Amino acid sequence: MATGIKTGGRTAGAVNKTTAEIREHYQNLVSNNLEQLDNDLKGLEPLQRLKMIIELSKFVVPTLKATELTTTGTENGFNPIVINLGSGLSPDEIKRIDAELEAKY
Repeated sequence: MATGIKTGGRTAGAVNKTTAEIREHYQNLVSNNLEQLDNDLKGLEPLQRLKMIIELSKFVVPTLKATELTTTGTENGFNPIVINLGSGLSPDEIKRIDAELEAKY
C-alpha cells in the first residue's frame, strides 16, 4: 500500500546526466565553430544580423525579471511640492504669480 512518501529519484538540484551531456556537446559545437558563426553573421543583412544576435544572447545573458513600481503620490506618480508663501499674499496674487510662472516656464 502506498504511504505517500517518495524515497527514489534525483535529489533537488541534482544535474540530469543526459542534459549535462547535451549541454557539453552543444558548447563544444559552438566553441569549435565560432569563426564560421562570425562569418555567417557578417553575411547577413544588418537587420537580420541584429535579430540573430538578440536571439543568441538569450542563451548567454540572463533574462531579467519584470519589476513593478508602486508609489504613494498622486495618480501620475509624483508627490506635489507645496511652497508656503505665508499669509501676506491674497489668493488673487497667488493666481497671478502662478499664471506668470506657467507662461514663463
